[in-house]
Amino acid sequence: MPSSTDDAPYLDVANPAFSMRSPEVLAAREKSWYARTPYGIAVLRYDEVNKLLRDQRLRQGSYAWPAHNNATGSFSDWWMRMLLSKEGADHSRLRRLANPAFSPKLVKALTPAFQEIANELIGDFIADGQCEFVSQFSEPYATQVICTLLGLPRSEWKALAKLASDMGLALGVTFKRDEAIINAATDRLFGYAEQAVANLKRQGLGEDFLSSLVRANEEDKNALSDQELYDMIVLAIFGGIDTTRNQIALAMDTFIQHPEQWRLLGDDPELARAAVEEVMRIRPTVTWVTREALEDFSYQGLEIKQGTTVHLFSQAAGTDPRAFNNPEFDITAKRCPHFGFGAGAHHCIGHFIARGDMTVALALLAQRMKNPRYKGTPEWLPDSGNTGPISLPIQFDPVSQP
Repeated sequence: MPSSTDDAPYLDVANPAFSMRSPEVLAAREKSWYARTPYGIAVLRYDEVNKLLRDQRLRQGSYAWPAHNNATGSFSDWWMRMLLSKEGADHSRLRRLANPAFSPKLVKALTPAFQEIANELIGDFIADGQCEFVSQFSEPYATQVICTLLGLPRSEWKALAKLASDMGLALGVTFKRDEAIINAATDRLFGYAEQAVANLKRQGLGEDFLSSLVRANEEDKNALSDQELYDMIVLAIFGGIDTTRNQIALAMDTFIQHPEQWRLLGDDPELARAAVEEVMRIRPTVTWVTREALEDFSYQGLEIKQGTTVHLFSQAAGTDPRAFNNPEFDITAKRCPHFGFGAGAHHCIGHFIARGDMTVALALLAQRMKNPRYKGTPEWLPDSGNTGPISLPIQFDPVSQP
């Protein structure tokens, strides 16, 4: 354990070649519970990540990202207004009003729709015995799920996926350069949100995701204003597409590396729920979450000053041998909770939907695609921050029906 901050390991997370799964991260985790980075400190071990995610002396840290980039416009305005950037009473109010729209009951009702989407997409390529998995399954699946949630035609998925991708440029180092593209995509996504609400009001409210949000808005606009309603819908679109697309594709890559686990899942689809959790433990798309110190405080001998950025490495924590006796990938093992959806006050509000649609997808894929393996070389996003494959060319032995 380092005796001072200067003695702690240093991880250059600003380097585009930095990998969360690199030997240097594992070595740093063995030496110390935290490391120094160009952007503050990184917390590496399970127990410390678990506690600091819930520590009320820290606030959600990415709210200031637009300001760091001197960015202006519709994306920056939305980013500062939306749920993720709120704290305290405002954050609690928005979560309370939105929670019914993200309930397990809703997910259960949507399961047949998820199955229909997955089977249709698999049916388009199953006879070929090969596919480019991101463009032919994980991206259209994630986006068509969002279309279903919002009552939009599933045929709109390509346009929505492109807008989410353009908007996602805001999370990269070229934010300022791409500002015009980002703001244009944000404006168009708000257009989709307004269209979805208008369509729903013409048809009449039901018991679905969007109806729940609109009902909260109509019952008390002081509790959930029109602006907050549209902000929440845009967050559901933006947050639901990239993360689910990446996480399902990361699952396929992980299973290709562990073919015996894929056989287990194909033989027993009931393991799909556990498979989602195990993939997110060992290979999360969100490899770290960020917090900011609200005050000066001491933690395990480390003095943390107000304003310090604290990166909580969910990837490193998920394979920490102090928490997992055998951290190797195993969908039959009983595990401590992972941090793929965060934890504490900012635990991902859409986790029930994400868990539900990924469970359906993995169960059907494992039944219909035997012995998946690579046909060509995958292309990857950087292995840090929000990661995943850009392309995943695979081949498999097809099964016509699940």
